[in-house]
Amino acid sequence: MGSSDVADNFDSHRDVVVVGGGPTGCSAGVFTARYGLDTVVFDRGAGALGRCAFVENYPGFPGGVDVPTLLALFEDHAKTAGCDFVDDAVDSIDAVGDGGFAVETEDGRRVRAEYVLTAAWYDATYVRPLVGDEAFETHEHDGETHEHLDPDYADEDGRTPVEGLYVASPAGEWNAQVVIAAGRGAHVARCLLADHREQRGFPQGVAAHYDWQRRESEFSGDWGDRNRWREWYDEEAGDDHGLDEDRYEALREAYIDRAFETKLTDEAIRERTERGYRRLLEHVPDDAIRSYLADPDPETERREG
Repeated sequence: MGSSDVADNFDSHRDVVVVGGGPTGCSAGVFTARYGLDTVVFDRGAGALGRCAFVENYPGFPGGVDVPTLLALFEDHAKTAGCDFVDDAVDSIDAVGDGGFAVETEDGRRVRAEYVLTAAWYDATYVRPLVGDEAFETHEHDGETHEHLDPDYADEDGRTPVEGLYVASPAGEWNAQVVIAAGRGAHVARCLLADHREQRGFPQGVAAHYDWQRRESEFSGDWGDRNRWREWYDEEAGDDHGLDEDRYEALREAYIDRAFETKLTDEAIRERTERGYRRLLEHVPDDAIRSYLADPDPETERREG
């Protein structure tokens, strides 16, 4: 493995670099950005999903969805969550001497990142400077030799022998269908977040992050009292955390603060529901909306005729 000792000749510093802006990368980016990590997604639009004619098995689209619309929805969601999208391809990733990674792109960008999450199915040779030749395998297909990142290089959670490097794709059958690929990106991102939280002191029992909005009613009774949350946190954290009292209490209060921030009133739910409808409609062509308003059931005439 290589290592870059250059201190600070970077265009930008990011918490997370995601390589690939398809379903895997966008899903991962949604989770890391919503948590609060500064996330950039590099994507040049050459993903596997573009080979699909039409998607008919993604939950939430009972009539199916065309690929350009689905990709636009993925990207819009990631951007709304806080990701920056850059139309560029990653050329190489190497370690930085004092920690983190140097990410270089085809267009000459140089970004320093604390974490890198690979989400590009076709090619992973950009990680070779970081992981070495032993992480790759070759096979013959149609008389040609092809090289791929060993699907067993990362574990089932996307963690690798290189601290801070996570592989959501390529990952064999985990990338076989678009809905599975999206789930894979989310799962690996959650593992990254759990590791990030542990590194910052959260005990393992409370390191997992749940991106889940709660109704206001769930904070009634005992669970509306911070002391009840403190009791729960202490039970989950255990005694073998190795933290001094001040640090432990600060992390506990931060955990509880974040939990209470997920509370939504009925009015907030209504507002978000309306906003969600409008954001979806932004991706529906105007002529399709007009056609639906004119005849919500285009099969009516054929059935009655």
